[in-house]
Formats: sequence, structure tokens, C-alpha cells
Amino acid sequence: MPDKPVVSDSILQCIFQFSPFYSRIIDEYKADLYIKGKVKVHKRNHLIRYVPSMFRFEKHINDYLMESLSELHYTAPDIYDRKIKAVSTTFPRNRGQITDVMDYLNMNIYSSSLMSDKLLSPLDKKSSRYYHYLLDSIAGSSDCQRYKILIIPKFRGTQLVSGYMWVSDQIWTIRELYIEGVYDVIRFKVRVKMGEEGDVEFLPVQFDLNLVFKFLGNHLEMDIGAWLKYNEIKFYEGAARRKSQKKHHHDLTESYKLTCDSEQLITDKEKFNELRPIPLSALEDSLYRSYALRQDTLLRVPKKKKNEHLEFWGELGDMLISSYNVNLSSMGSVRCSPLINPVLLDYSHSRGFSYKQKFKYSRLFHDGRVLRISPQIGYNFTHKELYVKADADWQYWPEKQASFEVSVGNGNRIYSSVVLDQLKQLPDSTFNFDQLELDYFKDVYLNLFHNIEIVNGLFVKAGVSVHWRYLINNSKVILEKPLPDKDWAALRGIRSEYNSFAPRIRIEWTPGMYYYMNGRRKMNVGSSMPTFMLDYERGIKGVFKSTGAHERWEFDIQQNLKLSGIRSIGYRIGGGMFTKQEDMYFVDFANFARRNLPEGWNDDIGGTFQLLDGRWYNSSRQYWRGNFTYESPFILLKPLNRWLGLVQQERLYGGILFMPHLNPYIELGYGIGTHIFDVGAFVSTINGQFDTFGFKFTFELFNK
Repeated sequence: MPDKPVVSDSILQCIFQFSPFYSRIIDEYKADLYIKGKVKVHKRNHLIRYVPSMFRFEKHINDYLMESLSELHYTAPDIYDRKIKAVSTTFPRNRGQITDVMDYLNMNIYSSSLMSDKLLSPLDKKSSRYYHYLLDSIAGSSDCQRYKILIIPKFRGTQLVSGYMWVSDQIWTIRELYIEGVYDVIRFKVRVKMGEEGDVEFLPVQFDLNLVFKFLGNHLEMDIGAWLKYNEIKFYEGAARRKSQKKHHHDLTESYKLTCDSEQLITDKEKFNELRPIPLSALEDSLYRSYALRQDTLLRVPKKKKNEHLEFWGELGDMLISSYNVNLSSMGSVRCSPLINPVLLDYSHSRGFSYKQKFKYSRLFHDGRVLRISPQIGYNFTHKELYVKADADWQYWPEKQASFEVSVGNGNRIYSSVVLDQLKQLPDSTFNFDQLELDYFKDVYLNLFHNIEIVNGLFVKAGVSVHWRYLINNSKVILEKPLPDKDWAALRGIRSEYNSFAPRIRIEWTPGMYYYMNGRRKMNVGSSMPTFMLDYERGIKGVFKSTGAHERWEFDIQQNLKLSGIRSIGYRIGGGMFTKQEDMYFVDFANFARRNLPEGWNDDIGGTFQLLDGRWYNSSRQYWRGNFTYESPFILLKPLNRWLGLVQQERLYGGILFMPHLNPYIELGYGIGTHIFDVGAFVSTINGQFDTFGFKFTFELFNK
């Protein structure tokens, strides 16, 4: 640590006292944003092609230039609406990036977190316990002094930064902030210059960025300059101004006007020359001239005939290890992740290893209507089960988010309600699934629904759910002559096939839902209130050869709360029951089920049980559950982060479940998240006795 005096508590107290006020002082602004970046390729290999969203490079070309002109509209507390008006680049394609540069530019330096809630701000009082503050120098006259304060993290961590800030006394504003650190695979340096006295005093006017990307033998460096010219600034006047507007106070359309603007993007370099606010340097101009010369040479030199054999294997290799997005002109677009990709693998104690692949087709029509089709396929290596699923929805009334939805696939293997009475008779002390003779059925389902938002935040989904279930003859009983499924079913006193037809209604309400209108399309952007859900299903016997009748009721409350800094809490409370059963039926809850195709680590905001045996999900006519997740840096690993500096977040999990034979089931867990993988350790108890211990592991590289 430098040999400098520690900043006095009185100075720090003033900074921490004024920062929360300055973070809210600007209510809205509109600005022109000019970005200019130079990319230097120090080292590159073929693996760079498979980094998602990465630039496409030319062979033997190591220097590139890119520029953009944008309109920027900020609305407090954290809505940054950007419309790119013009782009000029020497890359072969306009698309691509090393990282999202706007994460570094959409920065309120006075807020408690930086870079879209990735970093703990040294200007936040609660986060100050993680930093040392040293006084480097003092400038200016006695009546207007500026302090240069060095910022040094107390230990290593991707959530912490080092650097300095120039602070003006009297009103204790930041005149310049410099920070550097590492996040994901990017080493960054950011210098923010604030405006001079006047309306822009609390706003940045210039950014200087240096981003270094190092990954698997690739080394890229990007130097970026960004300048803002403010056209309109509105200071905070309380809630009165927004309430005085005629529109609904949850309507944020005015804050997203630029996102919804369909004005054509300018890519012509001659036109960009007329718009450029800052002249190019001689080096930058030479990059454009070299690019133009290469393009002219390409037009004159005839193309070599391609080797079709090598081209085929190259395309196959791209499909296996590269993401791709195919735009089909007026027909829509198709997106697919690479077929060979560790991110697609998942491991948990109760499910073992599984693999999933998802394809997405979408078509946006000129009147705002949308067609989406999303097939998925997955395989569980432990249970040797193949899962297939296809979802499609046609949003025909975008103002009300009204759509017709179809979902078809095969579900989890399940046993019938015949077993429930047998389970009820067993005492908790002797209960063991492995000693039970369970008749499993394969499940094929079809869901047809209509979904509509009745009023803001209130959705009503109604339709029918159809299931076809077929007996799997996998009994442990050893027979001299194996029987066909129908004969085995007769021996067991059951049928080999069961069908169900059930009208269903689902009501979901999120109070205080914020939204904006993109043309005719209503886009919900979240709420600070929980989501309440009620799900009812009535099975009808005899319709389409349905073999049983039942009623299913479920309710659910869930929410993910953002706390100060980069902390969050998620919770989920719910329950369900089957009533009015006739004949044999299948206990298959909607909100309490094993996901055979999990979406990722944060699926259901942590509201799942990682160690619970899958057979418990169908073992009772009712359940009551609660789940809790807390996410924050430095929960347990703060003393060790000198060696574990790659840990971005730590998580605590808790879950409790009440149902017959589980009074209760409790599951506790602890996990860490890095930019490469997430891992968690879990322990469970049943009725106060130790049950099991296990892990969950997922790859998260370039997946966040």
C-alpha cells in the first residue's frame, strides 16, 4: 500500500453523506453520445470465433476502428434508453463486441453499485468497509480545494475496484473518477470526467476506457473514448411531476421512446464524416484508408473456387461449437446455441448429469404481432431418459399481450394414485422408496391455452391440458416369462394406458407492474411487488376417452428483491392439493414438479429443492413449501478472497417442505458464482434426521 496518509473521517463522512443525494438529483436527461474505439489484436487463435457476440476479424489484420453516434435518454433511477443513429467501422461486419461497452458508460458514479450492479462503489458508505482511502494530494486555493483520494481494496475481489477520485470541497462533488478492476474475462480501466459548474456538474461528459480481453491464448485490447453533449436536463422534483402526467404512473413509454424508434441506421462512411463531432487523428484516418484499399482489392481479385469438402466440414464444425443466428428476411429469425458446449451440461445430486439444447424461431410482424416457436431437447445420463418439448405462441393482440399457446412434449415418469394409500399406511420410521413396488408410466402431454392481460399486471390463462400415460413394465419382480405390458397391468390390477382431459385456469397478478409501449406492443419491465398466482384444474372423465376425474388447486407467491449494493433476496411460498378424485389419477402438480429441462442456475429464483428424491413429487395429494435465496458478495469467503478473487457472488439457500412422511423436509445450501461456473453444496434433513448431502454444478461461461 502506498506511503500516504489516511483520509480523515470528516472528509469521508461528507462524501458518504452527499453521494446518496447526488445519485438522485438528476431525474431525466437527453444527450448525444459519440463513441470511438480502437481495437488491437495482440494474439489470436481459432477459438476466438466461438466467443459469443465477438467481432469477426480479417486474416493478418490486427488494428480496427469503430465509431457510433447515438441519442441517449436517461430516466431515474436506472433507465438508459439508447438509439444508435449511425455506425462506422473497419470490421468486416457491423455486428460484434468484446463486451457491452454501455455497461461502463451507463454509470451513475454516486450510486451504491456500478456497471449494472456488478461492482461495489467506493462512494457508498456501506461498501466503504471494503476499501482503504488515502490522501494523495490537495490542489486549488484555500477557498476551493480539491482532494485526490486513492482508492485501494482491502482484499482481492471482482466486485471491488482500485483507483482514485478528485473531490471538490464545499459541496463535495466528484470532479473525476478513475477505477480499474477485473470482471469476467475483461480487465478494465475507466476514467470519468464530470462536467464543470452548472447543470452538467453532476453528470459525466467524457469517458476513457481501456479494456483487455484474455481468454484461451487470445489477447485483445480496446481503447475507447466517449463524449456526451447534453440537450436537456431535468432535476428531481419529487413524485409530483410524474403524477401530474396524464398517463398511468406505471407507464414508462416516455422513457423508452428511443428504443421504440424505427429510424433507419446510417452506415455510409461519407455520411458519417458529415456527422462526426470530433475529428479523426492521423492514425485513425489511416485505418479507414487501409480498410477502403482492402475492400477495393477484394472487388478486383476474383474469388477462388471453394473446396466443397473442406467447406462442409467447416460448416459442420461451426454448428457443433458455435452459436448461430439465422435471419430469414421476411420469414423471421432462428437462434441456436452450439451443439457441443459445456454450458449445456448440468449436474445435480438428485438428477445427475443432463444435457439440453434449445432452438428459437421468432417472427415480428409490422403491426406488432409476434410468432414464437421454441423446440427443446434434453437427455439425462443418470436415468437414461430423453426429453422432448416444443412450445409455440401466437401473440395476436400485442396491446393486451393476448396470445394462443401450444405446448407438447414428454414429461417425467410418474406413478399413479393407487400407491398413495399404500404410502399413507407406512410409518415414517420404515418408509423407503427403494423397497416399494412402483408402477411407472411414461407421460406425453398437450397444453392448449389462451393468455391475456386483463388489466396492467393481471394475466388470465385458460385452456385445456391433455395427458396420455403408458405403463412401463420395469418391476423388480423376476418372471420366468416376461409379460406384455397389458398382461402385466392386469396382473397388477391396473390398466396399461390412462388418459386425462382437464380444463384449466391460471390467474397471475403482479401489482405495480411497470411497462412501456413499443408501437402496439406492451412490454412489461418489472415491479417492486411480489407475484401472486392461483392455478385451478378440473379433470373430466369420459372426454376424449379420459379415464379419471380430479380437481387440483395451487397457489404461489414469489419475489426477487434487489437490496443496496449488489445484494438480492428471493423467496417463494406456495402450496397445493388434489380434491374430488374419481378412479385412478396422477398427482402431477404444476408448481411442485421436477424440471426435466432446467433453464439454468437461477431457474425459479432458487425456489427448487436440489436434493429431494424425484419420487416425492408425486407421493402426496397436498404439499406446503417455502424457499429462500440470499445473494451477496463476501458472505463467508471475505478472508480468503486473496486466493478466490474470481468469486463474483455467494449464495445462501433455504427450503422447507411439508407433506405426509416429510414433517418437515429441510434443505440448506451454500453456493458460489464465477464467470466460468456456479457450484453449490446442499444438505437435507427429514423429520429432524440427516438425509443426504450433494452438489449442483453448472457452466456459466458467457452465459450471464
